[in-house]
Amino acid sequence: MAGSEPRAGTTTPESSPLPPGRHDESEDRPWGIHLVDHAPRDTSPEFSAAKRVAKKILDECDEASYPYGPSPWEMHHGGSLWVKGTSGWRLFLARAGIEWSMQFCADPAKVDRLRREAAELVAAFPQTLPALSALGYEEAEQLLQTQITDADGVARWTDSLFNACVPLNRGDHQGILPTAAGEHHYPWPIKSGDFIRYSDFQLWVTLPDQTHAAVTPMDRRGSGDGRVRIVYARHGTPAGDAVAAAQQDHRMAVVSADSEIAHRAFIDQIAY
Repeated sequence: MAGSEPRAGTTTPESSPLPPGRHDESEDRPWGIHLVDHAPRDTSPEFSAAKRVAKKILDECDEASYPYGPSPWEMHHGGSLWVKGTSGWRLFLARAGIEWSMQFCADPAKVDRLRREAAELVAAFPQTLPALSALGYEEAEQLLQTQITDADGVARWTDSLFNACVPLNRGDHQGILPTAAGEHHYPWPIKSGDFIRYSDFQLWVTLPDQTHAAVTPMDRRGSGDGRVRIVYARHGTPAGDAVAAAQQDHRMAVVSADSEIAHRAFIDQIAY
């Protein structure tokens, strides 16, 4: 269809007039993506060791203390700072996690800052290193004490217990709606709502155009306010454009209580 669209900066034909001050733009330099096979990726010895000790840590936890719900788990490279306190094992998240593929753009000096921050946290929980050693993870202290100066150091940290072992089920890890909202595909400030929401509130709803959005109530439970605010929608969709326009104007994209979207969000709270 080359030549059928106006070039960048030109107005549309008179057969489809736009209001004054408006015009369409397009690009005549197409782009493409090559879908290629993954490079061979064997599980590193560091990742194998980290997963083994994470499994042992989780065996010492009960269902109420699992960070993100029960097994089966996949280990997510999300900045997993495991520590042991007086009440048992706890997981804190680092300031930044390093996904496996992101290590290849990682500045060793910036990763070393993550190491120093992790070492300071672990030092505040003095039971941690002896407990990790007892579980067979004797490299923990060396990892925390060794400065990261090159790509090898980044790789070791990336696959270590202190980065690579956030236990998520497959849906929460890499799911795509409408099945599940995985952390790899949806922004964490929104995705994290899945782990704190009331079980009878639907964070993710299907929109009339069959895309998906995340919504939150406009007020606290029991307020009687049935409106919802769209906090995430896919870019380039009507809902996504509405959210972006509202945020740019320091406003909220709010849906009325009698809308299908609000009904879907509160459907498990509605008595029939």
